[in-house]
Amino acid sequence: MARIGIAFGGAALFCVLALQNAGGYRYGVQDQAFYIPAIARHLDPTLYPHDIGLIDAQDQLLAFDDLTAGLVNATGWSLPAIFLGAHVASLILMFAGAVGIGRVLYRSWWTVAGLAFALTLRHHITDTGVNTLEGYFHPRMLAFAVGITALLLFVRRRSWLSLAVAATACLFHPTTGLWFVIWLGVACVVAHPGARPALGGAAVAGVAAATGIVFGGPLEGQLVLMDQTWLGVLVSREYLFPNDWPWLTWVANLGYGVTIGAMYWYRRSTTGVAVQETALVVGCGVLLSIFIVSVPFVVAGVALAVQLQVARVFWMLDFFWTVYFVWLLVESPRRPRLELSSVQVRYAGVVLFAAGAIVRGGYVTWAEFPERDLIALRPSSSDWHDVMTWSSRTPPGTNLLVDPGHAWRYGSSSRAVARRDTYLEDKDAGMAIYSRPIAHRVSERLRDLGEFRTLTAARARTLADKYDLHYLITIHQVELPVAHRSGRFTVYSLGHR
Repeated sequence: MARIGIAFGGAALFCVLALQNAGGYRYGVQDQAFYIPAIARHLDPTLYPHDIGLIDAQDQLLAFDDLTAGLVNATGWSLPAIFLGAHVASLILMFAGAVGIGRVLYRSWWTVAGLAFALTLRHHITDTGVNTLEGYFHPRMLAFAVGITALLLFVRRRSWLSLAVAATACLFHPTTGLWFVIWLGVACVVAHPGARPALGGAAVAGVAAATGIVFGGPLEGQLVLMDQTWLGVLVSREYLFPNDWPWLTWVANLGYGVTIGAMYWYRRSTTGVAVQETALVVGCGVLLSIFIVSVPFVVAGVALAVQLQVARVFWMLDFFWTVYFVWLLVESPRRPRLELSSVQVRYAGVVLFAAGAIVRGGYVTWAEFPERDLIALRPSSSDWHDVMTWSSRTPPGTNLLVDPGHAWRYGSSSRAVARRDTYLEDKDAGMAIYSRPIAHRVSERLRDLGEFRTLTAARARTLADKYDLHYLITIHQVELPVAHRSGRFTVYSLGHR
């Protein structure tokens, strides 16, 4: 019973510190500008008639949205509740997987605790568009947590099951799951020479399936070069193009491979390693090699190479690097011991990780974002939220013209919260990665809109006529009929219905 209590307490502490370091949990923000509308459209096909092409460009590649919509229909649970549950489940899976891996690779529970604390220290994987933790639910976080569970199964010598679990991660986020499948597939080849014929057959089947997807499935037509308009829309997504990285980014990211190799060599020469550990290190090398091979194709503008976002393999390498670094700092056999009053402090490194997680989490919670609740199931009350509530009561198919940067300026996406079509959002460029027609749509709308803050009544009417827009929402005064006001926001009627 004591162990169960400690496990639950540890998981709860991990979740709280992870939430604090990520700035709390919020609904309807960031990439949920896509995921919520995609799920909502499965639940109500009358939604987003103007934006259906934009949403489908990415939705056709995912199973997560269909699965979540099915869960809503089957259970009656609300989407905010499901997203919060999935977010907490991701954190618990990550904690459990990391603890299990630590118990295999470390000698002490103190080192395991150090790893758990280290993983709550949210940070950005340099120039990859990925954070190790998010302040909102993202399917890739759930896929990553499932991938860590698969790693745990592998180090516990349950290799075939680990591959099956890694494959399920693809249901939540295809590319995140793909990198885990490749990582563990390579590891299985290294660890189980006798199984190589079967693994080779599985690899051939996987390549055949991938070929079918590329040439006859949702990725059909993506082995093309991106044109200048397509590339122009993606210029703000610098993480997609390693050739634009500064040299420090190259040093930082390639440094994962060098330092993992060095720490592996040190572990092998001091404490010894199991074949599973060697296999995972080889898998890290293969992931790094795949990235290096992909760079010329990304530089050339091959659409599929850009869409795969191969640089995100550094997220996996960051996790494994953290596992090794915690061991190096806490229980390296050649680490100098700190003595205070003749009492040896063997695990000072654990204290450093714990203090870092607690202090940083407290700073983010109470100094950086003091206005945020630790968990917010819905957007906080504000003038913007009132306007979104009003917009949600308009007929389905209502098309809004708002500041493209409204989601980060005011806290939530109009598509996600009001569930109404929107002329343009900043996140549209992210969805344009997967479709040339959508990239051209975004480019055209950016060009037609110009500077939103200088929008005049005449230009707003011209946009309304061309794109069937119904309301303009802005904080600026415009000579148009007023439909609604909420604080500093005014909703102007554009005369279309």
